[in-house]
Amino acid sequence: MSIKPRFKTHARIIRQLGEQLIRTEAIALLELIKNSYDADASECKVRIYNPEDTEKGEIIIQDDGEGMDYDILSDVWLGIGTDYKATLPNKRSPKFKRLRLGEKGIGRLGVHRLGREITVITRSSRRPEYILRVNWDEVDNNEFVEDLPVRITKRSNPKTFEKCTGTKIIIKRLRVPWNERMARDCWRSITSLNSPFESDDSFRVSLRIPGYSSWFKGLLKFSDIEQYKLFSFDIRMAGNKLTKFTYNFTPWETMKKLTPRKVTIQDIENKLTRMVYTQNRKTVDIDLSRYNIGEVHFKGVVFDRDARTLDLGVQDRRGFNTYLDTNGGVRVFRDNMRVLDYGEPGNDWLDMSGRRVNFPTKRISNNIIIAAVYLDHSKSTDLKEKANREGFVENEAYMELWNALRFAIGRIEEYRKIDKDLLRKHYGPQEVAEPVTTSISELKSVVEEKVKSEPIKNEIARYLDRIEKEYEFITESLIRSAGAGLNLILVIHQIEKILKETMAMLKRKVPSEIIEDKVQNLSNLVEGYSLLVRSSEKKMRNLKGIVNQSIFNIQFRLDAHNIKLDPAFQSRTKGLDAICSEAHVLNALMNLYDNSIWWLEYSRTKEPTIYIDISDQLLKYVCIVVADNGPGFTLPTDEIIKPFVSNKPDGMGIGLHLTHEIMESLGGKLIFPESEDFDIPEKYSKGAKIALAFKVKER
Repeated sequence: MSIKPRFKTHARIIRQLGEQLIRTEAIALLELIKNSYDADASECKVRIYNPEDTEKGEIIIQDDGEGMDYDILSDVWLGIGTDYKATLPNKRSPKFKRLRLGEKGIGRLGVHRLGREITVITRSSRRPEYILRVNWDEVDNNEFVEDLPVRITKRSNPKTFEKCTGTKIIIKRLRVPWNERMARDCWRSITSLNSPFESDDSFRVSLRIPGYSSWFKGLLKFSDIEQYKLFSFDIRMAGNKLTKFTYNFTPWETMKKLTPRKVTIQDIENKLTRMVYTQNRKTVDIDLSRYNIGEVHFKGVVFDRDARTLDLGVQDRRGFNTYLDTNGGVRVFRDNMRVLDYGEPGNDWLDMSGRRVNFPTKRISNNIIIAAVYLDHSKSTDLKEKANREGFVENEAYMELWNALRFAIGRIEEYRKIDKDLLRKHYGPQEVAEPVTTSISELKSVVEEKVKSEPIKNEIARYLDRIEKEYEFITESLIRSAGAGLNLILVIHQIEKILKETMAMLKRKVPSEIIEDKVQNLSNLVEGYSLLVRSSEKKMRNLKGIVNQSIFNIQFRLDAHNIKLDPAFQSRTKGLDAICSEAHVLNALMNLYDNSIWWLEYSRTKEPTIYIDISDQLLKYVCIVVADNGPGFTLPTDEIIKPFVSNKPDGMGIGLHLTHEIMESLGGKLIFPESEDFDIPEKYSKGAKIALAFKVKER
């Protein structure tokens, strides 16, 4: 005799799914509210009675949607994991044309998370009213799901929905007693269902807890703090480009020393519209059109939480900071309905904190930004939500979206830094230096403990020793004399942040080879700073020989990127000598070449070329002129020589700052000329043009 075995579903799976897939009471309520949205409701009311008493407590969710008939109630609502909504012939709802959010058939398990006794009253158009009752405690008394007692009764004379359609869910015998924190979390989650910037007026949700209005006392709304924004942005992305870009700086009326500023896509033209990111020192294209993602709309506001700034206008400082702590972040909306749990406290899904390690004064953190990402549900099908309602599956489409948003944030940060520096200059405190030596010692200890490879450990130790010696030399020199031009605080600040990032990478067990590369980069950076204060002979030198040496150093990179060289200086036979130090000049030139190579590649310039000449046209100076036929400077030239200012994705913003300081230390100057100043060919008129001006005589 042949016996055919079959799968059996144990009743306790209901409890497991309800408790594990629906993580919190707030998410449970939101899942039920989303069902109302899918049912074409215009209103959903949530009421909680006797919240602190589990036996007498009651939660009621009622909507005016299309309701359910007997077949849907018995086959769909009671069907775990049903694909009913996904198989509907019309994907959009009949009344409001909404693309339905529910697709996995598990959202209704939220009722199990909330209470033990469930009553569902529902009525669809021209049908009787049906009442379904479930007692979840009976799960323990029945082995299989199919054996659970479920009762559905029919009322031909409707009482709850006498003249309308809709669904009412009554949840009794609460799982846990509610407290003020839970209530406030639910209020915040419900009010954040719609974007603060583009609310859906066709769907309203309200939460009330009669007798407990004090639980919601002091809760601010977005409209209460929006007036305190200082920076805002509105960006659209499609394919591999920014198709819209608007940035605004709006100082408060009390900030009399500052003026508003606006940057649009017309201002940046094509210089920064191509989206890229850096991976293993290589520039990688971002292209949303590789996947079904559609156009991405990214909009938000950024605040400043510095105490001196808040003194200029924020009355309820505690409420302001609390609101940003609990509501700050970047949320995601599809068809204007929120995708959880992006933007929730503690969910740093865009790794804002990681980006701030090296540049805390430049980067944006979750607790100062309120932003929204808008997606079209029908066009973003490659972005698939996880079963536990905690964001998207992190597939390739998700990573493309992630990189695009990080690119956009980088653009915002560059323009914001310019305005933030002005704000700090007029109204802010000065930075305080942090000790570097202690961090180096701590890092050495962690390397000793975490890095197992002896050769790599020894190499890292060698770099750290060199960093420590160079740092000590720099600080001693700067303390003795302010003439070197570098700010001691800047040096300490930059080195300290990179050391902290390296420490974090070690604790996350990042591969040792990457750690070694990071420490080597830091060593090179410190060595670059030390050039500015190191004793170096300045004398009359032939600049032609130094330029030839710099070209020799960079030639392999030019070849690798198919960049041509236009060496106009080779024909020069006089006016080639000036006062300089060879090491300093080589360092400065390498920084200029690095910038040209990156921007020529980023802009995909046809026949990319770097022009180099030596000119004595500037009175009392001999100049090395470097130009390219790329997109030109994307920020004001008086800004790009400041530390940490860079429009490259994840750029450090150190190169031109160092070059400027090098020229100052040599008694020369860094110039951003026009083409006619040095007879630069027309081919380079729109590109970046820089001149290193060296004195021909000592003063």
